[in-house]
Amino acid sequence: MIQKLLIANRGEIACRIIRTAREMGIATVAVYSDADARALHVRQADEAVHIGPSPAAESYLLGEKIIAAAQQTGAEAIHPGYGFLSENAGFAQAVIDAGLIWVGPKPSSIEAMGLKDAAKKLMRAAGVPVTPGYEGEDQSVERLKQEADAIGYPVLIKAVAGGGGKGMRKVDAAADFEAMLESCRREAKASFSNDEVLLEKWITSPRHIEVQVFGDSHGNVVHLFERDCSLQRRHQKVIEEAPAPGMDDTTREDICAAAVRAAKAVDYEGAGTIEFIADASEGLRADRIFFMEMNTRLQVEHPVTEEITGVDLVEWQLRVASGEPIPLKQEDLFIDGHAIEARLYAEDPAGGFLPSTGALDHFDLGVEGRIETGVEEGDRISPFYDPMVAKLVVWGEARGDAIDQLAGIAENVEIWPVKTNAAFIANCLRDEDFEQANLDTGFIETKLDDLVSSDEADDDIWQSAADFIALAETEDHEDLPIGLRLNALGVLSATLTHKGETRTVSAARAGTESFATGFVDPARAVVFADGQSFVFERQSRGSGAAAAGDGAILAPMPGKVIAVDVAEGDTVTAGQRLMVLEAMKMEHALTAPFDGTVTELAASEGGQVQVEAVLAVVEPKEE
Repeated sequence: MIQKLLIANRGEIACRIIRTAREMGIATVAVYSDADARALHVRQADEAVHIGPSPAAESYLLGEKIIAAAQQTGAEAIHPGYGFLSENAGFAQAVIDAGLIWVGPKPSSIEAMGLKDAAKKLMRAAGVPVTPGYEGEDQSVERLKQEADAIGYPVLIKAVAGGGGKGMRKVDAAADFEAMLESCRREAKASFSNDEVLLEKWITSPRHIEVQVFGDSHGNVVHLFERDCSLQRRHQKVIEEAPAPGMDDTTREDICAAAVRAAKAVDYEGAGTIEFIADASEGLRADRIFFMEMNTRLQVEHPVTEEITGVDLVEWQLRVASGEPIPLKQEDLFIDGHAIEARLYAEDPAGGFLPSTGALDHFDLGVEGRIETGVEEGDRISPFYDPMVAKLVVWGEARGDAIDQLAGIAENVEIWPVKTNAAFIANCLRDEDFEQANLDTGFIETKLDDLVSSDEADDDIWQSAADFIALAETEDHEDLPIGLRLNALGVLSATLTHKGETRTVSAARAGTESFATGFVDPARAVVFADGQSFVFERQSRGSGAAAAGDGAILAPMPGKVIAVDVAEGDTVTAGQRLMVLEAMKMEHALTAPFDGTVTELAASEGGQVQVEAVLAVVEPKEE
């Protein structure tokens, strides 16, 4: 058995591998870039080695540095995780040539499945059903156009070296073929340095079905059943589940047997996934499920397979890499219940799904389900890598149970100030068509407008913000749980600003229950509801947007200064009362937005002030 393992990856998959390795008594070595110097996977590993600057091309994609790190630390084996160098046959061979154990398939297997055209020819020869199409060497425009016409439109142009949804074009009519071919080739050349393409018949009602396979060095290959990954956005998976809804036993047996044949055809060892495209226009049928490609690595969505089989696939990888046979035979594997995984991304659905980066000042994913993540509160989402924050995974006895569980987890995600797709996930899961398993790969694009929640705060959200501030003022609560019952707060109000709109909102009266959670600090109230965060600047405290940014304490409304607690030159702490303003028969305490020194004081006791008058300035404490 391997004694010391280097993980050539980062984030949640590195943490996932570390967890299993630790359970097996295997010491772990992390590698990290400048951006990941204090990352969770670095903190969890037994050792860590710096391998370069933040860009992946200068760190995680430099195989020679990773191999050197393994040799330096005495690691016997390298686990690539997924992404980065995980499907790089040259790197796999270099690891082996260095006398180290490669936790993955043979380089020849990776190579055989690396180019989509060659892989399809190999699969056809192995008796694996392949989508009608063309994978020929003649790449002339004339020949490709001729083949597309013969296949029939719509047709799909795919880069042979493509991946990640790049280098793909759907062509609906013959007149558009040449222009789409040119566009596809241009993208493929820029992304993969290879502009060769293949053609496939476009599947009208496509579902993405994949089969988890596993092989060892003793000639054994088993499958661990199928997953459905049809919910995608721009060819990137969002929600995955196992088993595939609507899959009958006969079809499952046929497609899983085909996947095993595919793995045996390339003498496969370790964890791999055979991906199929299914024409689901008449349900899932074996004669309408076709090979797409093989992922020669551990898949992002492997947890759903683990949940329905009770198998730890990373443990299997480490055992097989150490020379052991697969721990279970095919007849010992069976499906138990239903599992669903959602990919929680740092992105802003309401802002066109643009990535959201920065510090995770508030980070709470709850305690339900299985959470796979590589970050904690206080960590940062870096602009250099994939924006996935976590994988939210649940198991239920039935599909409906799993859907309800996962939707609830997504709706209760609390992350700020980074934006996430949690509400989007919940909306997908709650969609009637999803619940009824009316699925295809166009599901999200077709329903996109309905699935993206507005980022505008409704009246209930405004009310919650005012209630939370009132509670914090009266009871000094920082954590505000769901179902919180507010008592005797009807005499309090708060003036709040959200996205340029300012309202004065009275706190709820006794007996009101909040549907949201949140927190309050001297500058703002943050409300979490249905997977979204809403930020309200606290103008009522004189420590709103201006105060939080530059230390200016502004009058939130016209009023009379009835108390001044500080003088110029005084040192103050965040939240300390500076003065009290009386307006509308209510007293409003104005507080310091951060630790610092009062450098200006324009207010005096008894003086009348106008709205937004600068009453004081606090200079922040030098770090």
